Amino acid sequence: MSKALRLDRLLANSGVGSRSNADMIIRRGQVVVDGTQIRDGAHKVAPELFDTVRVDGEPLDHPHGVLIILHKPVGYSCSHDEREAPTVDELLPESWALRTPRPEWAGRLDRETSGLLLVSDDHQLIHRVTSPRHHVEKTYQVTLAAPLPDVGRAIEAFASGTLMLDADPKPCLAATLVPTSDPLRVDVVLHEGRYHQARRMIVAVGGHVEHLHRTQFGQWSLADLDIGHWADVTA
Repeated sequence: MSKALRLDRLLANSGVGSRSNADMIIRRGQVVVDGTQIRDGAHKVAPELFDTVRVDGEPLDHPHGVLIILHKPVGYSCSHDEREAPTVDELLPESWALRTPRPEWAGRLDRETSGLLLVSDDHQLIHRVTSPRHHVEKTYQVTLAAPLPDVGRAIEAFASGTLMLDADPKPCLAATLVPTSDPLRVDVVLHEGRYHQARRMIVAVGGHVEHLHRTQFGQWSLADLDIGHWADVTA
């Protein structure tokens, strides 16, 4: 966040509670800004002072906003619906569900796909990196059920920009398929985000995906982040 905010809004944004609850906490004298007790929810706090805000002596959680990468395990759904449990929300701090706006993920992964999930409460950023206009690059490690019948032809099909998927009216954008020394492992680089696209493109060239793992999304890389863990990143 790069602009001054009302104190009650800053607390609500940080998951302390609703604006009304935040205002009540402030009026009770539980909030200190840069060492000074503040009892007015309308008090403006400059961004450089966000980290000095204390509620009952405790600093705010991510007062400048949430931007993290999460190493999503297989079996977790990208959903806020508890009926879809286990969900990725269970891997994040409970208080984040109270943040306004609530953190969301960019480019959801299906339950059977693992790897990098970008999570942020900056919904404009989420929109930018998921917009089809921006062609944000995404890299996947693909484990195949059997070797591709013709690797050279598959590479050409991915790169052609003419590969058609069932039920899709337009061909896929040119993509990259990179074979590895293991005939059951290929890397795939996409520049769009269609439904189950990597899996469907592999099927279109005669293969079948056993497991899919996203290692990179735009400028963000999973690197050595442990499964089920998350880490702060910068835009």
